[in-house]
Amino acid sequence: MIKINLLPHREEARKARRQQFYVLAGMVTLLGALLVFAGYTAIDGYIQHQNSKNEFLKKEIAVLDKQVDEIKDLKEKSQALLDRKNTIESLQKDRSETVTLLSELVQRVPEGVYLKTMKRNGLQVVLSGYAQSNSRISTLMRNLEAAEGMGPPRLIESKAAMVGGRRLFEFSLDFNMVRPEPSPAEKTATKAKGGNKP
Repeated sequence: MIKINLLPHREEARKARRQQFYVLAGMVTLLGALLVFAGYTAIDGYIQHQNSKNEFLKKEIAVLDKQVDEIKDLKEKSQALLDRKNTIESLQKDRSETVTLLSELVQRVPEGVYLKTMKRNGLQVVLSGYAQSNSRISTLMRNLEAAEGMGPPRLIESKAAMVGGRRLFEFSLDFNMVRPEPSPAEKTATKAKGGNKP
């Protein structure tokens, strides 16, 4: 029987397989490193792109915040102007009401009644003075109630007093002024003004 020694051939096959294994391991390692590098590069690119987007958004938000502040300032200024305009209109209305009130009082105060003071607080008017009799005070109250733009008067006090050696009745009364209802055209104008408010 012939004996063949296969050890060198097996050793060479092992060496070849080892070499293949090392080459494959090296290639897999290199491929893995390339994949990790490619993944890292891609992720880094995404992060940088997102950071640039974030910076852009921050700048735009800062611009918008500035514009919002400017709009708030404009709203406050326009509201202040509207308040000032309303105050001026109210003062003009009060001025004409005061003239009307004095004109009506001149016509409505009966003979024998002397007004001492007149105080006005908003729409409320307080009158005080002297009258020759209580019936004159009643006449004054009826006249005021019949006057246009005046509400019903309310007698606060009436008492006898000696003034210059004469016996008179000292009185005080109050009433509220009544503003006329605005016309439909004025209501429409007021609504239009209110609609322009910011």
